Amino acid sequence: MKKVISTAEMMEKESISKVLLKLSVPAIIAMLINAIYNIVDTMFVGMLNNTSAIAAVSIVYPLFMFIGAIGVMFGAGGASYLSRLLGEKRKGEADRALTSTIIIGCAFSLIFTVIAIIFLDEFLLMYGATQTIMPYAREYGYTIVLGSVFTIGTAIMSNTIRAEGNSKYSMISTCIGGAINIILDPIFMFKFSMGIRGAAVATVISQLISFVFLLRYYYSKKSYIKLGIKFLKPTFNMFFEILKIGIPIFVTQVLASFALGFMNLGAKPYGDEAVAAMGIVFRVMSIGFYIVFGIGQGFQPVAGYSYGAKNFTRLKEAIKISIKWSTISAIVVSILFIVFAEECMLAFTRDREVIDIGVKAFRAASLLFPLFGYINTYAVLYQALGKALGAFILSVSRQGIFYIPLMYLLPKFMGLEGVIFCQAAADGLAFIETIIMAIWLNKSLKNETLKESTPDDMKEVVSL
Repeated sequence: MKKVISTAEMMEKESISKVLLKLSVPAIIAMLINAIYNIVDTMFVGMLNNTSAIAAVSIVYPLFMFIGAIGVMFGAGGASYLSRLLGEKRKGEADRALTSTIIIGCAFSLIFTVIAIIFLDEFLLMYGATQTIMPYAREYGYTIVLGSVFTIGTAIMSNTIRAEGNSKYSMISTCIGGAINIILDPIFMFKFSMGIRGAAVATVISQLISFVFLLRYYYSKKSYIKLGIKFLKPTFNMFFEILKIGIPIFVTQVLASFALGFMNLGAKPYGDEAVAAMGIVFRVMSIGFYIVFGIGQGFQPVAGYSYGAKNFTRLKEAIKISIKWSTISAIVVSILFIVFAEECMLAFTRDREVIDIGVKAFRAASLLFPLFGYINTYAVLYQALGKALGAFILSVSRQGIFYIPLMYLLPKFMGLEGVIFCQAAADGLAFIETIIMAIWLNKSLKNETLKESTPDDMKEVVSL
């Protein structure tokens, strides 16, 4: 019972800044560790002194993102629903939603694994594999696909645990997995002479350990929401609430995966060096994205809980702080990548052509990255409030509606420069769209606040 009280008090009474720090910092650390061990994978592969092998990691990474998208679909969709249920004090329904989300999500992952193994070569060709890259991509990708259930299960439980306010446990799980991956990479790759396959084996083992650690949480006394077969009672309404948020997020992740594939295809005519350079930039830039995403993950349960509890004053404050923190973070990251672009590339390769392309791509991608804080806050807000249509539109726009067509068009007119500047162009268009969607959402929240307010609360409504 102590857990119930502490979670409720944190969400309802502690200052928004303090709650966001408690929830965001562990999420940021966890995501940075995740980004770092993905980057370390690429650095160890770079030690093979084979540009095609580095490019192979870039080719498989969109497939890894696709796998993660399945986990995030169930995890983030379930987390949004769980946050609202907790705000509404519907604990029994939360138990049922949690169990159904985890078990059915993991079962779905097994189906995906079979399909991905059968069509692995087709996936890799779709993501831009060349004749020289394919043998390495196949070797790396097959192992990654075999471990899909652990990647998906980890993504689901990381989100659902954060939904009840325990970001710290999710962070520890990711840190453990990341540390194990970094330790095992050189052992499997060089000690056991497994090469690029060794990097994939290390990744799968680290995901397995994170999966077990997260599952342990629900079978200990740490968890407020309970997991158990007796709670497996899925209903149509439950999955509508989970998937109406989860599917837009899934589509977003899949579009990000396809966008990376389109990036590889756009770079493909300019050689393995261009594919390798763009892949390195994407992975290192993910550090900045993950910081902003981490703030968003801390913001999501606060927004969902406040909205479920009809506490619009705290919701408004949380929105402002989230935008401020994520924008400042994005500005700092952009400056660092612009200034230290060459140093970042030198950590992966000594191939001068790869370095030159990468430096230009780092600086181009950083130009409008500061806008991403605002874009992500409103995308998360729509998800947290259960507003499916708005969540879908904002989720698919940046890497789908804008990026993919631009990646098709810009290289036709600008060559490799079009590939390099495509993300900045997509970010600018997504920012304009987000402003329009934010205006509409704020008006909607104002109307909801008016319905819930007493005459004494009207001053708060005016400033919303």
